Amino acid sequence: MSRLLVRPCCLLPLLSLLACGISSALAQQATDLDAVEVKRQQQPYRDLTATGATKSPAMIKDLPQSISILGKDLLEDAGVTTLAEALDLNGGISRQSNLGGLWDSYAMRGFTGDPNFGSDYMVNGFNASRGYSGVRDGANVENIEILKGPSSALYGRGEPGGAVNIATKKPLFKPAYSIEASAGSWDAYRTSLDLTGPLSETVAYRLNAAYQDGHSFRDTVEYERYLASPSFIWMISPDTTLSYEVEAVKQRIPFDRGVVAVDGRLGAVPISAFYGEPNDGNHLTKSTGHQIFLQHYFQNTWSFQTGLSYRESSLAGTASEVRPYGALINDGQTLRRRIRTRDNRAIDTSGRFEVLGSVSTGAITHNLLFGVDGYRFTDRREQLSADPSGAVYGIDLLDPVYGAAKPSLALTTSTREKQSAWAYYAQDQIELSERWKALLGVRRDSYDQDVYNLRNGSTTSQSLSATSPRVGVVFQPIPELSLYATAARSFRPNSGISRPDENDVSHAFDAEKGKSYEIGAKLDSLGGRLSSTLALFKIEKNNVLTPDPVDPNNYNMAAGEVESKGVELDVQGEIVPTLRLAASYAYTDATVTKDNAEATGMSLVGRQLANVPKHSGSVLLIKQLGDYSLGGGVQYVGDREGSVAPYGEVDLFELPSFLSWKLVTSWKATPQLKLSLNVENLFDKEYYVSSYSQYWVYPGTERSFTVSARYDF
Repeated sequence: MSRLLVRPCCLLPLLSLLACGISSALAQQATDLDAVEVKRQQQPYRDLTATGATKSPAMIKDLPQSISILGKDLLEDAGVTTLAEALDLNGGISRQSNLGGLWDSYAMRGFTGDPNFGSDYMVNGFNASRGYSGVRDGANVENIEILKGPSSALYGRGEPGGAVNIATKKPLFKPAYSIEASAGSWDAYRTSLDLTGPLSETVAYRLNAAYQDGHSFRDTVEYERYLASPSFIWMISPDTTLSYEVEAVKQRIPFDRGVVAVDGRLGAVPISAFYGEPNDGNHLTKSTGHQIFLQHYFQNTWSFQTGLSYRESSLAGTASEVRPYGALINDGQTLRRRIRTRDNRAIDTSGRFEVLGSVSTGAITHNLLFGVDGYRFTDRREQLSADPSGAVYGIDLLDPVYGAAKPSLALTTSTREKQSAWAYYAQDQIELSERWKALLGVRRDSYDQDVYNLRNGSTTSQSLSATSPRVGVVFQPIPELSLYATAARSFRPNSGISRPDENDVSHAFDAEKGKSYEIGAKLDSLGGRLSSTLALFKIEKNNVLTPDPVDPNNYNMAAGEVESKGVELDVQGEIVPTLRLAASYAYTDATVTKDNAEATGMSLVGRQLANVPKHSGSVLLIKQLGDYSLGGGVQYVGDREGSVAPYGEVDLFELPSFLSWKLVTSWKATPQLKLSLNVENLFDKEYYVSSYSQYWVYPGTERSFTVSARYDF
């Protein structure tokens, strides 16, 4: 395949030519956008409205929920290009083991989601994480809504810790074009495009695309990622709009489990050490999604909206990896490895229909939503592995030498899982008075699951149902202050099946169920330039999956109950004009409250959930100096439990706390051209971002530099 990338050394002269020759030839056309979209109210780093929390634009201060919005100005200042980097800007979200770097995985308030897939997130209100979507790129992201607490009353299956909703960039009727290129440490290059404008008086388009490739501070690791996302909007009438969006992703990257904590000690091997086999090649992830959405206003206060989402995705590749348990053999220098080949494919189809409107009863106003939705998901998995009792297939701990003879593989997993669900729900956003607001919601879900074991011909089926209520109240003693309290329930069907019993029969898992309580305060200060949210919460969840101690490499089991409680503070806005701030802090006490000690041989009660620090936070401060901006940021992550599923005291180990500093600068060289320099891990500290066991520990990046140029025309 020919390379699509124009190297920055060639692109900068091209940008200068564009500045001279193109900008004067393009006329800006001013077409009114108010008929197309409800504009979100925004100030620097500070959004006043959110859509994902109620499925319609609502004032954040009127909602009984902690909500943070990472807007495009904040994401641009921070220099982030992936979802994982963006979520580092918010307290209470911690990185989790990410399947060898193949997808995004995080925990919100301690809860990480289905271990068979990456963590949940939505795109424009549709689930976008079922299946294999790779590492989420930010080229087509307008903003990221972080909705803390359960959203099951509105969206159904999900984690009680919260939800992430990504709003994509929408077509505009005013022409705007930009191209951006960057170069960084370890031969990292990236090019992105953002083109939008009218095709006619009633149709507009947008095209977002990105290509990125590079090496890594990790030995022998190289990667390549593509994103192409065209979208269109049609103003059928002043009251009706139809939008269509495509998102095509391709990712090539080696399967990389990271480094080893020798006898629970980190630092015994360099963070660059790679223990796989370069000749295994890359894992290829492909995902193509479609979204179509129709909105119609049929009265002044009533409307309906309906949409469909369809996504095909796949993950395929071969990887040699250190075994997650007991990998270091008796000589103290050789790591036992395993080799696996994956061929996974998924299709996810979902749709929804909703009616929204307002009704007044005396002085009380009810903002109502009624909806139905459903989805059908098919997941086909095939895996080949070597016999675990065979040859060691080892690699030297301190001096890795590649090219070992590979053991023969045999089919170990061949399943096809089908999920289907449908639900109906209702929500009432009540304006009780000028000072009092309330939010009531309830949802009823029905869920069917069939898992076919194609190796032995068995089928495991189950049907579940759940009712998820939510109730919250807001009191505003003064316009600048909102005090709120909320309670909600959540549920999440567990995918997969248990290890076959003595009769070679597997069983489906009960759904995870959670309940959450939260109180908090929201304050607008400094004349409305700065917004702050303080939240206190407690969450309980049961039927949590954990690796099966008999065969942790291939199966999970429902092992117990967990509890998370804590405090979060988020602050965003301007301290003074031209001085922007985004800061967060979280105290999260997430522990096991009930376990399956009979099966594991050890009690985990009281143990901190893996990769979830008790203390975490971040600060980003940017000063605007005319055409220049200068700023920096710091992320703090406290001590964390390092093993997801320990089955022996040796597997319990701790990831140490770390501080990671960054420097961000930019210069508006011309009205069209912006140059930037970002430095990550400014002081080149060695740290570790997440782990699965002491044999799979992923280190943070070494100090890295990125220079970029963006030209708007």
